[in-house]
Amino acid sequence: MQMRFDGLLGFPGGFVDRRFWSLEDGLNRVLGLGLGGLRLTEADYLSSHLTEGPHRVVAHLYARQLTLEQLHAVEISAVHSRDHGLEVLGLVRVPLYTQKDRAGGFPNFLSNAFVSTAKCQLLFALQALHMMPAEKLAEAVAAATEKQKKALEKLLPASS
Repeated sequence: MQMRFDGLLGFPGGFVDRRFWSLEDGLNRVLGLGLGGLRLTEADYLSSHLTEGPHRVVAHLYARQLTLEQLHAVEISAVHSRDHGLEVLGLVRVPLYTQKDRAGGFPNFLSNAFVSTAKCQLLFALQALHMMPAEKLAEAVAAATEKQKKALEKLLPASS
């Protein structure tokens, strides 16, 4: 994932004008600005999510398994991309573990602020790609929700 200019976590990508680009060509054009040489194809397509509201957006999710060497190359390329430091403040690895306290690691990561459908897409991808068992995902979501609830209670104590 990446830290965006607005402080939200999201996936690399951008808007694609379907009049001029196929979905994959547009995606690769945008990825080229932010990640350098990584190219995705139709075979990497995972899902689409619709955002309702005044600005309806369809967010398409693509996923590709990389070797550690390929991941390092993407990370290095991202730092040297045109958008680094402007729209993209850096790549972020998702911690796919939970610490013994049942809050550290992935549950704490889920407590961050995500743009649009990015959090739902992350959870969907982890389950669909069998990267984390469904019960572990549910536990992490519950722990993150509880943490956020406690933080809100500290800020907004219940009135008597």
